[in-house]
Order: sequence, then structure tokens, then C-alpha cells
Amino acid sequence: MGDDEMPTALAPPAPPASHEPKSSTTYRLTTANVPTAAAVLRNLVVTLLCTTGHETLAQTARLLTSEIVTNVYRHTATRVVHVEVTVDERQTWVYVHDDKPRYRPMPPEVADGEGGLGLFIVDECADAWGITHYGAQVPTSKAVWFRLVEGGRGSS
Repeated sequence: MGDDEMPTALAPPAPPASHEPKSSTTYRLTTANVPTAAAVLRNLVVTLLCTTGHETLAQTARLLTSEIVTNVYRHTATRVVHVEVTVDERQTWVYVHDDKPRYRPMPPEVADGEGGLGLFIVDECADAWGITHYGAQVPTSKAVWFRLVEGGRGSS
């Protein structure tokens, strides 16, 4: 490498370019996959949205972030949880990344009890949502994401 060349560094994956507008800003939050992860990350997402002028999306983002991060804690053995929040003038995207491409199967007693509604809640409240797998033909990680739009389903 010559004196003029700079080494390149790898960063966590950003949301797909088709979902990220040109005038957006992305924030990345990371914590250990521990029982308090959902509370910590949902509160940080709320603070971020209120700080960036998206107060009307904050409470729905709080609920959906909590549901998805709780799923990561309950159904994967990943060591860390990465959350990316992309905001622009009218909307926000929240991506919850973990390094397990699939959830472990949910125990029947959880599915039949009060649990098992997380993605149903996401589907009902988000303007859009999905799961993105990373790693080509043999996925190595995934992100569950949702989009909230000012004046949309998740706006209060």
C-alpha cells in the first residue's frame, strides 16, 4: 500500500439502499443480549426519535423495538444486539440485527400462553416490516426491520 492509500474498514450493514432516502441519518446502537437489552434499546430509540423531531412515532417505535429485541433475547443465543435507526423528514426505519439467521423454535407453552404475539404486533402497527438475511446462500445473520411514517399507522 502506497503512502496515498488509506486502508478500508468494514462497518455493520446499513439498511438496503432502496429503503434509505438521500437526506437521512443513521444511528447505530449496540448492547449485550441480556434481559435488560429491550428496555435499554427501546428507551434509546425513543430518545433518538424525540431528539430528531419524530415524537409522533416514538411510542410505536418503543413498542416494536421492545417486541423485536425481546424476541432476540428469548429465541436466539446471539451475544450482542445491534439496532440501526434511520430517520429522514417524514419517516424512520429501525433494524434489529443479530448474528443468528433463524430463531430457535418457540416452545409450545410460550406460543399457547401470552407470548408469541411480537411479530403480529409489528405487522399491525408498522407501515412496513420484514426480515433481511445476510450471508448469501448460507445466511450468517439477519435483521428484523420496520418502517414508521409520520401520519401513518404508527403515528400518534
